[in-house]
Amino acid sequence: MIVIAAHDEADRIGATLDALAASFPGSERIVADDASTDGSAEVALRHGAQVISRRRSHGKGGNVSAAVESVLDLADAPEGPVFLLCDADLGASAAELGRLVDAVEAGECDLAVGAFARRVGGGFGAARGLSRWAIRRCCGAEPIAPLSGQRAMRGDVLRAVHPFAAGYGMETAMTIDAVRAGFRLREYELELEHRATGRTPSGFAHRGRQLLDIARAYISRRRPPGRGGRESERAR
Repeated sequence: MIVIAAHDEADRIGATLDALAASFPGSERIVADDASTDGSAEVALRHGAQVISRRRSHGKGGNVSAAVESVLDLADAPEGPVFLLCDADLGASAAELGRLVDAVEAGECDLAVGAFARRVGGGFGAARGLSRWAIRRCCGAEPIAPLSGQRAMRGDVLRAVHPFAAGYGMETAMTIDAVRAGFRLREYELELEHRATGRTPSGFAHRGRQLLDIARAYISRRRPPGRGGRESERAR
């Protein structure tokens, strides 16, 4: 079961969906479209995905929460599927995500997170740094890729972290909630590619929204130090 977060990714979502279809034959692909205006939803439908979209933007966390809600009953099945969450801008590199699902199925961890082996573009690391700090303060884990949206998990983990925090606080809060619940987090370096926001006015505006959403996620989950959870692991 794959849920793909999308917002104005018409030029990349088709390749992402094709790579997922090839790597996970027969898997249902659900696009959580956050009110895209560039035809992302139409492209997704042409590539065989189901689309869940609302007329106005609800942010990443809200929209992915709604998409997951439509299949959450599967999380309770004794032999239910591994759930994979990912972003729509991965293109052909989405084929790498099989490693995350394999890790969960093999029992290596309960929540597998894909870390980009090579950093492309981006800003000065403020959002990533704030997310790592918030996670460490709230649960004791110190992930390398706290903002990665590429995550595989079992149904019981999904139940524990759903609904997701608003906007771009989704991944930060998900990690905190999972570790606090006693689930094992592990990161895997993968050869992934995505659309880099860059050091442009729009890029800095995007990271400003990230910072605000991460701060909100932290505030809603903070508690006195010394009551954290387990450390995360990292693997290649």
